[in-house]
Amino acid sequence: MSNTILSIPEIKNEPILTYLPGSKEKLELKAEIARLKSTKKEIAMVINGNRIITRNKKSIHPPHELRHTLGYFYKGGKDQVKLAIDASLAAKESWEKMAWSDRAAIFLKAADLISGPYRARTNAMTMLGQSKNIYQSEIDAVCEFCDFLRFNVKFLTEIYSNQPESSALIWNQMEYRPLEGFIFALTPFNFTSIAGNLPCAPALMGNTVVWKAAETQIYSASLIMEILEEAGLPKGVINLIFVDGAVAGDVIFNHKDFAGIHFTGSTGVFRNIWQTIGNNLSKYKSFPRLVGETGGKDFVIAHHSADPKIVATALSRGAFEFQGQKCSAASRAYIPKSMWQEVKKFLGEDLKSMKMGSPEKFTNFINAVIDEKSFDKIAKYIDQAKKSNDASILFGGRYDKTEGYFIEPTVILAKTPNYVSMCEEIFGPVLTIYVYADNKWDETLALVDSNSYALTGALFAKDREVIQQASHTLRNAAGNYYINDKPTGAVVGQQPFGGARASGTNDKAGSVLNLYRWVSPRTIKENFAPPSDYRYPFMLEE
Repeated sequence: MSNTILSIPEIKNEPILTYLPGSKEKLELKAEIARLKSTKKEIAMVINGNRIITRNKKSIHPPHELRHTLGYFYKGGKDQVKLAIDASLAAKESWEKMAWSDRAAIFLKAADLISGPYRARTNAMTMLGQSKNIYQSEIDAVCEFCDFLRFNVKFLTEIYSNQPESSALIWNQMEYRPLEGFIFALTPFNFTSIAGNLPCAPALMGNTVVWKAAETQIYSASLIMEILEEAGLPKGVINLIFVDGAVAGDVIFNHKDFAGIHFTGSTGVFRNIWQTIGNNLSKYKSFPRLVGETGGKDFVIAHHSADPKIVATALSRGAFEFQGQKCSAASRAYIPKSMWQEVKKFLGEDLKSMKMGSPEKFTNFINAVIDEKSFDKIAKYIDQAKKSNDASILFGGRYDKTEGYFIEPTVILAKTPNYVSMCEEIFGPVLTIYVYADNKWDETLALVDSNSYALTGALFAKDREVIQQASHTLRNAAGNYYINDKPTGAVVGQQPFGGARASGTNDKAGSVLNLYRWVSPRTIKENFAPPSDYRYPFMLEE
């Protein structure tokens, strides 16, 4: 179809299903959960389309049910990293030569598989492997991932259609080449959609990828790979490896063909990666592209003109959905003294009604945190607050890892605005609140802005002048800024996601801006009537 100018299907956000009692989707999901729990999945690395196993076999357990084994994965080392790089480079030429419409068709088909025949399995594996309730899984593993895949195709067409002007006898073109080399996708546990988008976005633009999934997300990552293969992804385009980060980095960041990294994870890890790459610049063919979304210490600030009930609801959802394990989760809040008692009352009522347990029981709002390392880290912050003279536990504060990694939604009341849990990222179900004097509004805005992170934040106010003032003061405090809404739940195509400062490179996943990072434009000028004489008219005698 080389003589056809194609248009893509209309792109819309994937509808969120409700999973009401007795609904078709709920019955299918429950059946799929039961099926998965009755089997033990064997998960191998996928390199050049081949299943690679090693002698290092590790078990996978639901964070909320540690005694149950979901399956096993085979962990690799440097040899597998090298194989994945070789496979990626070998697949590169044919992949980047493939027509953009054929590349796009693969990812559009993958989205339709996820939203259709694989919907129940996609949700079930995320719920079991990452301890997400069905709503959190549905908006992530299905809807957001489908949106990434589909909207990225739309953004690709926008990029390719962006062409320069041409003058008489000249045809100017812009070619959007993939980067020279391979891309390293280093993905997190907390969002299946992000784990899929980080390798898929560069691949759509013609790049080939080495993908290292977080160990605590391997269960659902394996399904992503299966779906991409069913959608027609050629061998070697995306290679999925299970290795330690240091092992992968030692090989990848010393390779001459390393072209870029697509990363979501901690600020500390990304800083170390950046430093390593900087020290190795002389080894690379080109300056690598570094795209990272890192930590957050996301804020909610309420003005006295706000509605206390709305503020409390934003805190309940924004801080405690998915156990606070979102980069965007509300982690610090600033509440005026005049409304504090009402916010406290409503928030306490919400927390009292929240049920905690397995996501397999659909009445549970709170599930388990991801692993023991995370559990222990969060527990230390809670214990510190219990002993501190500068803070106290207002709600929650209990935790137990006998059966799973369960931590109650916990609210810390800080007596000082610089208390440790107001400043440091915890990444768990812990919200710290500082109550400020109403006449200290300007000073409190400055406090909010002083944090080193700048991912998400939310302002609650009715007074329009206050909204304008705060939005200006906080213009650099959050890459995703919400007015009278919780600071979580960015939707692809609607609220492109990313922050600056210690929160990353702000390359806005879910927008055309991110895809521009995975191309290297080439300007082409074709002269239809090239000159045959070096002389210019100004050289003629009068």
